[in-house]
Order: sequence, then structure tokens, then C-alpha cells
Amino acid sequence: MTTHAVVMLRVTNPESLGQYRDKATDALARHGGEVVQASPELAVLEGAPVLPDAMAIVRFPDRAAAQAWIGDPDLQSVHDLRRDSGTSDIILL
Repeated sequence: MTTHAVVMLRVTNPESLGQYRDKATDALARHGGEVVQASPELAVLEGAPVLPDAMAIVRFPDRAAAQAWIGDPDLQSVHDLRRDSGTSDIILL
């Protein structure tokens, strides 16, 4: 069953984030993932959350594909670019 992940980024190294973006699409596709939507322009509809600098919604064919993507040893250098860009939280729905 299709699953989604919410990616929340707090950016301290924009250069590393740019390098990550150049590789992220292919890295996601390797496990059937794709970005549904991503934006640095966030708006709160209700409540008072601490907003990240950017968010993305990513779709995977199933939870196993999402877990395979994050754990793929061949993609660790790509994940390291994201991690080096600041902090990232990724939550499966």
C-alpha cells in the first residue's frame, strides 16, 4: 500500500542541500519514491508549530520501499549530503 513520508529540513549549509537536491530524485526513484510536493514557503493553518526551513512530502510504493531507501548502503553518500545540510526529520505516515 502506498505510503508517504514527511521530510522537515532545518538548513545551515545551503551548498550541501543544493548538492543533495541534484541527487535526491534519482536516489528516491531507485526505490520507487517520488517527491509529491516540496516548498520552503510554509503556512500554518492552525496551532503554533515550530516550522522548519523547508518541507517535502514523498510517496513510496509501500513502507518497505521507504525503509529500503533510507537504509540503502549505496545511497549513504546522498543521505549524508542531506544530513550535512543541517538537520532533517523524516516521518512515515
